[in-house]
Parts: sequence; structure tokens; C-alpha cells
Amino acid sequence: MGYYFDDSKSIYAYEGTDAKAILSSLAYRFMGQNLKHDLYYRAYTNKGIVRTTDYRYLVDFNKIFPESKDKDCVWAFTKLWSDAESSNGFDINCFGPMIMYVNGEVAYKSDIFKERYSETATRVFINLKPGWNDIRIRWEKTKAGFGAQFGTWIGKWDLYTLMPTKERDGQEGFVYTELVDDSYVPEFEIGMSEADFDKKLYPDVSFADDGKGQLTHMFGTPEGKYAMAWTKAFFDEMGGKAYKFRLKSIGACKVYVDREEVYSTEGGDAEFDVDLKFGTHDIFVKSVCGGDDWGFELTVDGIELESAAEVKGTDDVWMYIGPFEADFEFPYDRACDMHHVVGEPKTYWRLNAADTFVRPYNENTLYGRWNYPLGVTIYGLLHTALELGSEDIKQYIHDHVQLCCDTLEYALWDKEQYGGATSIHNLLTSIDSLDDCGSFASTMLEVNKYMPLDGVKAVADYVGDFIFNKMSRLPDGTFYRKDLMHSFHNQTLWADDLYMSVPFLTRYYKFTGDIKYADDAARQFFGFKKLLYMPEQQIMSHVYDFKYDTKTGVPWGRGNGWVVFSMTELLAELPEDHELRGDLIEFLNTLCEGYLKLQDEDGMWHQVITDWDSYPETSCTSMFIYAFSRGVRYGWLRDPEKYVKSVYKGWKAISKTSVDSNGNVYGVCRGSEFSFIPDYYKYELGWNLNDTHGTGIVMLAGIEVIRLSDFLA
Repeated sequence: MGYYFDDSKSIYAYEGTDAKAILSSLAYRFMGQNLKHDLYYRAYTNKGIVRTTDYRYLVDFNKIFPESKDKDCVWAFTKLWSDAESSNGFDINCFGPMIMYVNGEVAYKSDIFKERYSETATRVFINLKPGWNDIRIRWEKTKAGFGAQFGTWIGKWDLYTLMPTKERDGQEGFVYTELVDDSYVPEFEIGMSEADFDKKLYPDVSFADDGKGQLTHMFGTPEGKYAMAWTKAFFDEMGGKAYKFRLKSIGACKVYVDREEVYSTEGGDAEFDVDLKFGTHDIFVKSVCGGDDWGFELTVDGIELESAAEVKGTDDVWMYIGPFEADFEFPYDRACDMHHVVGEPKTYWRLNAADTFVRPYNENTLYGRWNYPLGVTIYGLLHTALELGSEDIKQYIHDHVQLCCDTLEYALWDKEQYGGATSIHNLLTSIDSLDDCGSFASTMLEVNKYMPLDGVKAVADYVGDFIFNKMSRLPDGTFYRKDLMHSFHNQTLWADDLYMSVPFLTRYYKFTGDIKYADDAARQFFGFKKLLYMPEQQIMSHVYDFKYDTKTGVPWGRGNGWVVFSMTELLAELPEDHELRGDLIEFLNTLCEGYLKLQDEDGMWHQVITDWDSYPETSCTSMFIYAFSRGVRYGWLRDPEKYVKSVYKGWKAISKTSVDSNGNVYGVCRGSEFSFIPDYYKYELGWNLNDTHGTGIVMLAGIEVIRLSDFLA
């Protein structure tokens, strides 16, 4: 029987240890569960309760309602989706009395101590039910303050909520009442119309009713500059026909259909016909500011216009962008793919409402995202695609990584404009650790070798500058963790960070041709060895904690796997005459001797690799297979025969106990914190089904088994 499931379901039971069958099953299962999907777009206002640079919401009602008096109250409403029952951590700094209700139950209530020490966050775990969760908060004004800062307790977690009223359904954030007295209790339900509620709801994003055109309200009156508006419509006449367009314009404008000019006017009311084929067509209006007002209205007889980006949280069918200098050629491709900012200064699409903009969100669970486990997953997928000759897997990989490359410039601009990032590059825009960048950037450069990516240099240079010039280091140049948003990691050094840095530095050396990056990568191993190596067992501790100035002494399986996995990545590219090459190979042999002794009778390595009572762990087993195979193939390991046997023994165990016939991966430890005691890893740090920390690594192990077999043959 397998460790994790009935082994009659394992691929081993059906296919033996056929690595290609396993690779194909893993790859297509992953792609099938994480289908390609573009970004989502939501209306967003930066008025009222907004997320800031620590990713939490901030509200100060003293500024919003300067006329407020002691004992005045405000209620705020939002909704939060959960796929399943869960418990989410919130850090709350209350400036005055505050009560948070979740699904009608009190989840948090401040007291005099929390209000007095508002600079200190209180951590609260709120229980969520599957589906939409009703969150409402009551604030009361005192002389001390009126409001709070609240939200995710984990640095850089892109947790956001959505407005719950009918009119703003899909916008990020909260709606909140006007000032009410302290006895008021709202009768509010998710999805209700604001017109049916008994109080005025904010934020108020209506423009002044002054008769001016919408472009004046949005952009002022920059004489001589232009703005673009974009919508789309489905034209349903079979065979096509001439459709009647009706235009009212304040100032000069041109109308385009599918980027071809169909009408031009200097202003006024007009009607004109446009011959259009059956189907959906893009409609653009280019308006020029000629004085103290500008704007337009455009309709098509019998046709309903639609939002070109299907923007949620608004009934506005037009998006607007500008203003631009008269000689600026509008970049349709970049502007309309919705992944880029355009112009100088840079700008993006907005809506016909005060301080209201279009904002992209990546709400796919895994597709198109950038994080370190996905870096390893995509790396495994890439080499699986190459091994299988699969064009559809290659295209999936290319599109995923290209989306990440395309959106970094936008994400940096978005963070500067709005403070708290959305789910697009929430890591790179607040970069302060190797976890944020190195793994995925390494894979990006690997993908670029086989399938060239647009904009890859800008992203690689951004990451390279952080790792080489800005990442915290000890006096000898060794990377360590300091001043992170995720404060639990501060003043520590992790074995994991060899993978978060070395493969990228290695590929960046090949990408730029500058040997200094390979030199840096090579030196890291000896800095980490100085602090983490456990010579009596020839293995590595997981973490060194500078707070206590000691290594934890717990040999976590995946932490050790990262070390030798990364060393083989470097040795494969390091020049033969590099001064540290011999020392690295010697260290590799020492570690592999230690790891070899700890493989169990079935072929697995364990969560705590010295403790076989801890569970057999799939990702570290796969990394040891990968490192041993490469060590044999490249001639780095002494006495290779014992490692060959270990590789096949390990792969048989993986195929029999860690992978089923549907391509599911079992026994991969979830993302970790650290501890000085093994019990944390053994009992608290469990494994997840199909965890991205291991899916790609299993693929890479299988690829190495294939390559080793070819090598031995």
C-alpha cells in the first residue's frame, strides 16, 4: 500500500515507472485545473476606505467627516468570498471604539487598552463560511480618534473585499454611512440597492451637476490635448448592414470602428451610417480639448453598447484614457491589451465618475501569477513540454510567463498611484526578500531560452538589481532576512534562500555574460555552510536565527533539498576553471553522502530527514533524485553506482506512493515557517494535495530519471 492513498490508483500500478506517462499526467492535470484566463477588471475609487502600502485598509473618519462630534458613529459594509470554511488572520489598529461583525456575529470588539495603544496591532482570526461573507464594522468617534487600520496579518497577502451594494457590486472596498448616532442599527443586506437603504452611502463619486462634458470632469481642460474613449458592441444583423450612429460632441472628435476612422467633426450634433458585418466591434472616440469644455455622447440605433473590458462594479460602458499631447500616436495594441500603462506621464483607463478608475486583478488561483512555488512548477512544466515535444504545454507556459512580464510596469505604476497592490505582482512591487523574486525570475530566464519573451530584460534587470545590490547581507556577503514585511522572518538565514537566489544568479550570469553574478552565487554556499552545516550528519539545518545567534538544528527535508538542487543548477553553468568549482563539488559530495544514508527502505526521504517517524515527503525526495542524477550525469559524484541505485529506488517510491493515475501529487509539505523543535515540522507542518512546492519538482525528478537512463544506455 502507498503512504498516501490506495496504491491501486497509482501510476506505478498501471504503467510501472514510466516517467513520461507520469510527466504527461502531472502536466495536463495541472493545466486542466488552472486554465488560461486573462485578468479581471474592476471599478476602483481611491476615496474613502482604501488599502495602503502595508496591504491593510485605512480609514480616518476625522478627515472624511471633519464636522463629526464625539459619539457620532459610522457603519461600513463589505463582502468577502471564501471557497471553503476557513480562518483568516486580521491585524487591527483601532483609533477609537470599533466593533467588527462577520455574518452577524461579533468577531472583534475594541476596549480601552486597544484604543489607548492604537500603534499596537491586535491579531484576530475571523471565521469564514463558504461563499460570500457579510462583514460590517461600526466605528465611534472619541477625542482620541475615529477609524482604524485593519486587514491581512501576513505581509504582502493581497486580501481585498468587495462593495456589497447592487450599484457597486464588484468594486473593491467598503461602502459606509453618513454620520449616525450611537443608537443606530442598520437594516442592510448584501445585494440591496443603495436607493432602498435609509442612509446615504459613501464614497460619493458623482460629479458636480454643472452641465460640463464628462472629459472636463475627468481631465480638466488641457487645451490642445486629446483623450480616447473605448467601448464595444455586438452587431447582430446576419450579413451585416448600415447602422445609424448618433453623436453629440463638445469640441472636435473622431469616431473609429475597429481602429478605422468612420467619422470626424469639429463639434455639434450629427448622425452617420456605418456598414458593419455581423459580430462584435470595438468603437473608439478621440476627443480634443479646444477650450473650456469637452466631451461627447454616442449611441447606435438598436444596439446596446458594452464595456470593452467587462469592468465589474460600474454601469458605465465607456472607458477613458488621457490626456495626451496632440502629436502622441495612440498605441492601440499596448493600451487595449489592458496590461500596460501608456503615454508620458504614464496613465491607464478610468471611468466617468469622480476619482474612479479601472483596475486589473488576477483572480486566477495559479495561472499568470508570480511566486516562488510557481517558479518551480513552471520550470518543471517547461522541461516536461520539451521532453514530450508538447506544443500546447509550451504555449501555456509562454502565455503564463509573458503575462507576468507584461504587467510589471503597470503594477509598479499601480502601487505608486493607489498604495496597496492588487493580486498582480503583489510581491515584486513590495520586494524585500529573495522569496519575492528569485525563483520565478530564474524560470522566466529559462523559458526565454526556448521561447523568447517580450520585455524579459526589464524584469530580469529589476530582479537582478534587487538581489545583487539591495538584498540584505551579512558582512561576508551572505544573504539573510532583515526588515521584512513578514516580520516573523526578520534576523534569520534560511537554507531555502539558496534556491531563491542561486539559480537566478546563475541564469542572469548567462543572460548578461557578467561572471560577477556566478561568483556571487558560488560564494553563497560557503556562507550558508558556515552557519547551517551539521558536520556530524553531513546535512544542513533549516534556519539560523540571529536573535539567539544559533542554528535551529532541525534538518527539514525540503530545506536540504533546496541546497543540493541549487548547487547542481550552478555547477551545470559554472566555468570549468572557476576558482570555487572544486570546493563546490567537494561540498556536494559531502552532502550527498549524508543524504544517501537517510533514504528509507522504500526509497523516500522524510519531512525531518533524520526522523523516519515523520512523514515521507515528496518534494525533498524529488530534489535528492534530481541532484543525484545530475551528479552522476555530469561526473561530479564519486562512486556513482550507489547514487544510480538511489535514484531509481526513489523514483519507484515516488511513482508508487506520491502520484496517482489522475496526475495528483501527494505528500508535499506546505509552505513553512521555522522552529527550534522537530515536532513543528513533524506534526504541525502537514502536506497538501497538489501543492505547487512539489508538483514541478516531481516533474524535474522524472525528467532526470529519463536523462539518466539515456546517459547510462
